[in-house]
Formats: sequence, structure tokens, C-alpha cells
Amino acid sequence: MCIDFTTSNFRVRHSRPFLFIHPTNQLMMNISKIATLLLFLLLTAGQVFSQLRTKPDTTIVTSDGVRLFLKVSGHGKPCIFVHGGPGAWSKSFEALGGNVLEENLTMYYYDQRGSGRSTSPANKDYSLSRMVEDIEDVRRITGADKVYLLAHSFGGIPAYHYALKYPTHVAGLIMLNATLSINHSLLSQIGYINKILDTSFTTADTSAIVSTYVAAITALREKGKGFQMLSDNSRNVALLDSIDRSAPRNYDFGRVALLMPEYFADFRLSTADLNIPVLVISGAADHNIGPDHYRYFRFPNQRLNVIQGGHLLYYEKNTDFKRAVTRFLR
Repeated sequence: MCIDFTTSNFRVRHSRPFLFIHPTNQLMMNISKIATLLLFLLLTAGQVFSQLRTKPDTTIVTSDGVRLFLKVSGHGKPCIFVHGGPGAWSKSFEALGGNVLEENLTMYYYDQRGSGRSTSPANKDYSLSRMVEDIEDVRRITGADKVYLLAHSFGGIPAYHYALKYPTHVAGLIMLNATLSINHSLLSQIGYINKILDTSFTTADTSAIVSTYVAAITALREKGKGFQMLSDNSRNVALLDSIDRSAPRNYDFGRVALLMPEYFADFRLSTADLNIPVLVISGAADHNIGPDHYRYFRFPNQRLNVIQGGHLLYYEKNTDFKRAVTRFLR
């Protein structure tokens, strides 16, 4: 957190109507040819429909008319990846190692409204409830019944609320370096910046956390150390940045999300209300979310895996990340 499936219509047209005549040898030959033709058409149609269902890059249209980018890839049970940001996209996760999960899961990589390769809502509806319905639209339109949710960073908030509203459609929730309290995560970043720069950015006023964070992160970047909020390895962050610059991206949601109070509630203690299987993967050095952020989670059916790494575990600790998820699926 730094900070339509479409189908073709198949019609068989005949130049003249079928006539009923006595079954001569010629007629039997014609019937055989017609049956062969119909079988060919059915097989072809099935192949085309199958290709449409598994088309790697496509878009779906939400119930309120927003076009969301969607890529479906992999084998196994369906898993919807909910990216962070706010205002990021799914491409960097997929490209930097998230796709190793495709060996055991059918991954649904979608970009949230106003983010990445998706369009923005005309009515500017970026509410949390609407973000939840977008996830439901992905599930519904793709025809999945139960799905796994894999949430990274800020994505933890919409994914968690989807699981609360639609628990019968969730096989399990995977919280990967995920936040359920933006304020707590921003305070973690401010504290780490103070440690790096030997500064004293602080605030006792929750309404001033964002402005204090902006001042702190600006100072860190001016020292050329902004990458340290994601990783200790500047080359890894440079690679991430190169992917993020590889194509034009929509960033509308990112511009407004931090101005929306509903996203700043502390959802950690209410996690006791969600009684589904949950895997929490935390980085022992994840100063973006907070290395102790998970300690406030109260999921009744929770499995915890703390990995020695930062905010980019799916890339920098890919083997450990894959192992944790694979064991959770068993």
C-alpha cells in the first residue's frame, strides 16, 4: 500500500426446407452428411465458447456499467486476486511471481475500477460497498461458485468486506501483506521513516496522519530512499516501477481513495465476525503495512505464516510464498 465476456451467435441457414421422402440410399447418405456437418458445428462452437471462457485478456462490465480488465489463467479452483494501491493494478503481482500459483489455482487478475486497465465510473462511485460488488461481479460473470480471495496490501480491505457479505461464495481468504487499518499502516511507515532519516515526524491527531505521512514520505524520497518502504533492495523496486510504467494506467481511484473516510476505519478487531478459513502471510520486515499489523487480527479460523521479508514477498520470497499458499489449499 503506497498508498464482457461476449459470445458469437451460431446459426445454420438452409437454402430450402427439409422434405420428407422415403429412405433411399441417397437419402441415407445425405442424412449421414448432415449429421457429420452438425457434429462439426457443435464441436467448433464448443471450442469457440471454451476459448472465450479462457481468453487471457478481456473485460467484464459491472452491474453499474464500469468495464473492468480481467485476465484468467491457470488450473484448479478459482482465485480472485485483489490488488493494492489504492489505485495500483494486478499486472505487477502477476509478472513478479504471483503467477506461480497458476499451477494449483485458476487465477482471476482484475484491475479495480479507476485503476490500471479498467475504466472509471461516470458517477465517481468508489465506495467500499461498490468495490465489494465489483468482486461479486467478477465471480458471477465468470460463473464461479466458491472462490479463494487473495488480497495484497490495500486489497485486504475490499476483500475482507466481500468475505463478510458473501461468505458462502468464499472458500478461503488469503491476506498477503494486507492491511485492515490504513491509519495503523501509515503510522508504521512514518515511524520507519523517522528511523531511517533520524527525523521526528509525528502526530497525535488522527485527522493529520495522511498529511504527516505525505511530509515524511516526501522527505524520504528526496534522500533517494523511497524504495525502502517496499524493500531493502532498490533494484527490486526499480523492476516493479518498470512494470508499472510499461503501459498507460488509470489512477483515478488512487487520487480519491485517501480522501474517503470510510476506508480509514480500523477493521482489525471486527475480524472475529468472519468464520471462514483465513491465511495471513506477513513480512517480518514489512514496514509498509507494519510488521506487527497481523497481531490485531481475530479471525476464528486463521492460519499465520510470518516470512522473513518485506512488502514484496510474492517476488522476493517467492518459494516461501508459494509454499504457504499451497499448504493452505490442502
